[in-house]
Amino acid sequence: MNDKKDKSDTKNLLNFISEAGMLKRVPRSGWSVLGIKDAESVADHCFRCAVLGYILASMEKVPPYKILLMTLFNDIHEARITDLHKMAQRYINIADGERKSFTDQINLLPEGIKQELSGIRKDYDTQESQESQIARDADILECLLQAKDYSEHGYPEAVKFMEKAPDFLMTNSAKTLWETAKKMNLNDWWIHLTQFNR
Repeated sequence: MNDKKDKSDTKNLLNFISEAGMLKRVPRSGWSVLGIKDAESVADHCFRCAVLGYILASMEKVPPYKILLMTLFNDIHEARITDLHKMAQRYINIADGERKSFTDQINLLPEGIKQELSGIRKDYDTQESQESQIARDADILECLLQAKDYSEHGYPEAVKFMEKAPDFLMTNSAKTLWETAKKMNLNDWWIHLTQFNR
């Protein structure tokens, strides 16, 4: 009986891992209004959200574990319902769809993993803990940095994505990073590395 359950758990875990891989093929749809054909994927976004979550946790002196889980799994539901930009969200109750798809995704996972991911999701959705606020800031800041990056790469309309989002940043660390990012060229890091020494 245990062997059968172990095999079932392993298969369910692999199904979940495979489904997470779908995010590499799901484009972030908001950028399509700018005519960006090869926009970042949801997986691209989640990766940098996790990096930002870790950095913001360090800056805010908060243990990063829960923040990393929130940033990594925040958009996992988009493997099933895709990424819907703000125009589409005017006509669809996106919150219900996100909750239902996420619940279905984790339903067959081993109980310990299922409970942890469910708890992390509830925590993020309520936005009451410091960790959830940092994770949300990581998500917003990642979008802001991506918009700035696209604007610096020839998509001037991307600045429109940067108009209201900064008002939703909650932590001083995220606000500081954004204030600095606004004033600099985000390509400086690689331009510097390509300069020849004379």
